[in-house]
Amino acid sequence: MDAGGQPLAVGGEAGPTAAAPDTLRARFVRVRALTRALLAPLTEADACAQSMPDASPAKWHAAHTTWFFDTFLLVGILGARPTRPAWDALFNSYYLGLGRAIHPRPERGLLTRPSLAEVIGWHAEVEGAVEAAWGRLDADARAVVATGLAHEEQHQELLLSDLLHLMSCNPLAPAVLPAPPAPAGEAAPLAWIGHPGGVVSVGAGADGFAFDAERPRHEALLRPFALAGRAVTNAAWAEFIADGGYTTPALWLSDGWAWVRREGVAAPLHWREDGMEMTLAGPLPRHPDAPVAHVSHYEADAFATWAGARLPTEAEWEAAAAGADPDSGNQLDGARHAPRPAPAPAATGPAQLFGDVWEWTGSAFLPHPGFRPAAGLLGEYNGKFMSGQMVLKGGSCATPRGHLRASYRNFFPAHARWQWSGLRLARDA
Repeated sequence: MDAGGQPLAVGGEAGPTAAAPDTLRARFVRVRALTRALLAPLTEADACAQSMPDASPAKWHAAHTTWFFDTFLLVGILGARPTRPAWDALFNSYYLGLGRAIHPRPERGLLTRPSLAEVIGWHAEVEGAVEAAWGRLDADARAVVATGLAHEEQHQELLLSDLLHLMSCNPLAPAVLPAPPAPAGEAAPLAWIGHPGGVVSVGAGADGFAFDAERPRHEALLRPFALAGRAVTNAAWAEFIADGGYTTPALWLSDGWAWVRREGVAAPLHWREDGMEMTLAGPLPRHPDAPVAHVSHYEADAFATWAGARLPTEAEWEAAAAGADPDSGNQLDGARHAPRPAPAPAATGPAQLFGDVWEWTGSAFLPHPGFRPAAGLLGEYNGKFMSGQMVLKGGSCATPRGHLRASYRNFFPAHARWQWSGLRLARDA
């Protein structure tokens, strides 16, 4: 939304490619404008605060994405001088190959300077510099632009999830965005969609944009399985709680049970005892048929065990999503920024695969066979995190439309739950 309370306007165009400079340029303008729109309703204090070490201030997200274009495109490709060299240590996230100091992640909330206005000004300045150089961008430079845009869209979703966590820590439970339209109707009855298994192709192909961790496309052998036709709902999760789901150790992985006991976890992150749920619009009634969100992999696995099922593997999820439209579903578009009940499954496969909530899988974030990190400093983007992380698929209500693909691999540690993370059940045929 902008400062006047208008809903966010996000285009539905397909993801960026390095081969289409005209489309890429329009996307560049649109993605950069969305970041500033997300910042527009925030106060200086809103944009600077950091609620936990895993989160970052909204201002930092905007500055980091600007630093990315300045460092990897303007300086790294075009040979320009850095626009704010003194800020490099503040807004580099983890690119150690640059050989420079990096401000500690848990202390990003201490960066009261530069101000929000200065960051927004820098964001626009670097955008202008890229626009001015557009005619000189070769294929390699356009590939960096495509990566930078996908990277910025990731940080737009992180900005919103981090902001939600920040506001949930305030006893006033303030709203940042207007309330989304109330969901209409009920979730479709749970159906199971069978898949014959066999040899399937997973991962991103050679054409179009994809992160290095999505490649190469390769074959996987699957046993016959079935996937739930929709995500697990709030109502089903309430049954899990009522049946002692959080107090029955036999349901939990060992690390998960230790985490539950240590953290005192008894419900999804933003659930309130009064039947409300904290959202970007403040506390709203928890819709029983909307997908459950803000649960960890530990919780998702325990629920699946309780339900007599399991989490799908990454390859199973991707095989089931083959042919589905990644721009479908409830994503960051207009005023909808909360999960909504699923429609009935289509005749061709499960519903709600894209949008609403990221879906935990039972697969660790490991390299695909034949994986090679991207060349140069951008090789630090994904490969160095292939340890202690679990894969999520499908995107959420806060994922910018046009960002997703069936091959897309989100990843977080098993305890993480401040994202819009949910689950879909699977079982052996």
